[in-house]
Amino acid sequence: MGTMTDSVIRIESLYKSYETSAGLFPALKNVDLCIASGEFVAVMGPSGSGKSTFMNLLGCLDKPSAGRYVLDGRDVANLGKDELALLRNRTIGFVFQGFNLLPRMTLLENVSLPLIYCGMEREERRRRARELLAKVGLEDKADSMPNKISGGQQQRVAIARALVNRPRLLLADEPTGNLDSQTGEEIMALFEALNREGITIVLVTHETEIARHAKRQVKFHDGRIVGDQTTHNEVAA
Repeated sequence: MGTMTDSVIRIESLYKSYETSAGLFPALKNVDLCIASGEFVAVMGPSGSGKSTFMNLLGCLDKPSAGRYVLDGRDVANLGKDELALLRNRTIGFVFQGFNLLPRMTLLENVSLPLIYCGMEREERRRRARELLAKVGLEDKADSMPNKISGGQQQRVAIARALVNRPRLLLADEPTGNLDSQTGEEIMALFEALNREGITIVLVTHETEIARHAKRQVKFHDGRIVGDQTTHNEVAA
């Protein structure tokens, strides 16, 4: 168990249930987990295992029914709506399977979008967005529209957008799900490089090949964690 100081994520007895026509459905049952700063964790499990519910809770997109979630030293349950939004915007970058780029905006505008909410000046937003596009190898495409680039490039733009606020934590939900295996490997190599720079990454995937890139694999089944192992990628390579 990591201590409070070095844990980006600390979860204690987390429980989440949903109302269904058949009564309460427990999606997560007493989950305990600590993720230290700088870790690269793959969250795995079959459909319905609770991993998506877990990611929504990690991203503060949903609230637990019971238990405790401490994100970057702040107990999420004690935060008001505005404080929570602020913590989420500052601490977390999100990457989704579907890229979620706005089709009528250039790549540069897409990447700088989160900075508008922080009230950053236009020139500074553009400078930061250009810097991040360069980081993901797409500096020359800054003025392109999303429909003019490949799926892999769109996901790179989505990653640049997720990083533009300089978050401590990157949450990625099936980020390679819409990509062919070669492009998926390239995206995972980018995640590995970002992790080496110190960004904590939690990634949901059902693909073993993708999970192998992470240094730690947490497996969910029926709402519980059934496996938590640290891998040594150097040996596997």
